Amino acid sequence: MKFVDLAQIHVAGGHGGVGCVSFRREKFVPKGGPDGGNGGHGGSVIIRTNRHLSTLLDFQYRRSYAAPRGQHGLGANKSGKSGNDITLEVPVGTIVRDAATGEILEDLVDEGQEIVAARGGAGGRGNAAFASAIDQAPRRFEQGEEGEQRELELELRLLADVGLVGLPNAGKSTLISVISAARPKIADYPFTTLVPNLGIVRVDMGRSFVVADIPGLIEGAHAGKGLGTQFLRHIERTRVLVFLLDGSKQSVRSDYDILLQELKLFNPRLLRKPRIVAITKIDAIDAQELAALGRLKFGKLPVVRISAIAGTGVKELVKVMWSKVKHPKLTGPVPTPA
Repeated sequence: MKFVDLAQIHVAGGHGGVGCVSFRREKFVPKGGPDGGNGGHGGSVIIRTNRHLSTLLDFQYRRSYAAPRGQHGLGANKSGKSGNDITLEVPVGTIVRDAATGEILEDLVDEGQEIVAARGGAGGRGNAAFASAIDQAPRRFEQGEEGEQRELELELRLLADVGLVGLPNAGKSTLISVISAARPKIADYPFTTLVPNLGIVRVDMGRSFVVADIPGLIEGAHAGKGLGTQFLRHIERTRVLVFLLDGSKQSVRSDYDILLQELKLFNPRLLRKPRIVAITKIDAIDAQELAALGRLKFGKLPVVRISAIAGTGVKELVKVMWSKVKHPKLTGPVPTPA
């Protein structure tokens, strides 16, 4: 299934029905007495989350949604039937934003959470509602109210406990395929992963957490370079960040600084999240290079050296992830990359 995390739609509530002007036939009652019923209310457009959905793909094919209008009032004091509401289902983690103003209307982060995106108009009153001692045969009635209309932006931000970030080919896809049932595309060229992948990691019986593999960042990503900011926003939902650094390269420390800088320039708050450093591909280096990696310091951050292919250090990394998920602690002031 194609992954789509942005969509723009037009929603319209139904118009209210028109009130009726009608008079019944009744002896000794002026003009038979008013009996015009009220118009029905228009239906509303409701947006509701569904945990079984993972993409906004459906909104790429249909972008206009209108609820039915209310029926007009009838004689014999019969009110018109109200229009049915229509419900649009979106994935959990969807932000609903007014396209015209940019205002966030709702951040839908819970299963079954909903918002009335476009309210239907109220039905107009019929002439029976205007009868009084002064005016016993009113010919007044009301038009139904118009339903709300608006342009909406839908933005999906994945909900995950742990986010894997790293430069292209740092081993994120391989790692998530080893620690979970996710099966992302894996290849030896940059930008293999073009969409975020989610995987559920089972620690032991009754304990698990969700990991998101965020497509590779590069220097300048915050300004749109490479995959740009297309997937950076998904990191904002995660509780813990794991920096994957390719241990087979000579630029481990500078790669880490690049990632720090890109996250800081995109959203400085990201660097207050708990962080873990995972140095990958240690199966591809010799003992001398491994010893050199052991001397690298990343402040007080936990550092785990792993080989996802060989399975080395993977269990230890999962334990550290779980510890951070269960006992999150803000890193503190945003650090300045060296």
